[in-house]
Amino acid sequence: MRRLVLLAAAAVTVCGTSGCLLNIYSSDPARRTHQLMVVSENLRMITDEWERIWFVDQPDHNTPYRIHGGIMPGSHLP
Repeated sequence: MRRLVLLAAAAVTVCGTSGCLLNIYSSDPARRTHQLMVVSENLRMITDEWERIWFVDQPDHNTPYRIHGGIMPGSHLP
């Protein structure tokens, strides 16, 4: 019986603290809105950073079109 009570107390403790003990956002609505906007902007920029890290944002040099001068896309000679 003692083990069952301890197990139930542990389960209540774990379920009660499943989130953060300290809230990362302010309780002031105006400040919290600003904090959420900053976080969402940072999350939006992750894709740009990921492309920059993997060099996906650079032009592909295997294309038949010159990017930095010479032939323009769509200007093929007949």
